[in-house]
Amino acid sequence: MRMSLLFDFYGPLLTERQQEVYEMYFHDDLSLGEIGEQLGVSRQAVYDILRRSAAIVEEYEEKLALAAKHGERTAKLEQLMAVLEKLEALYQQREELAEERELLCRARQQLQEIISES
Repeated sequence: MRMSLLFDFYGPLLTERQQEVYEMYFHDDLSLGEIGEQLGVSRQAVYDILRRSAAIVEEYEEKLALAAKHGERTAKLEQLMAVLEKLEALYQQREELAEERELLCRARQQLQEIISES
């Protein structure tokens, strides 16, 4: 899971060959032997490419922390969603607050769109 997330952030910074091998291994779930067979290289060559690629994306993450920041943002957005849902439940009990309830509902929907896009 972590490597897939790092690939989402930093994959475009890898060479085309590294991206291809990375996707075949982590996304297509192919073995080293299967990848080597498809690419006409040894299992060791595939392993070396994966090891180098993993080191590269880990180094980018260490310096830029994009995946970590993404995780923190997502957690905060989910906490905010929980608060909005609680407020919405409270407003459901009060008929005279229909306009406020509608505003909360719209805010929750917009927040859900942001979370889904993340």
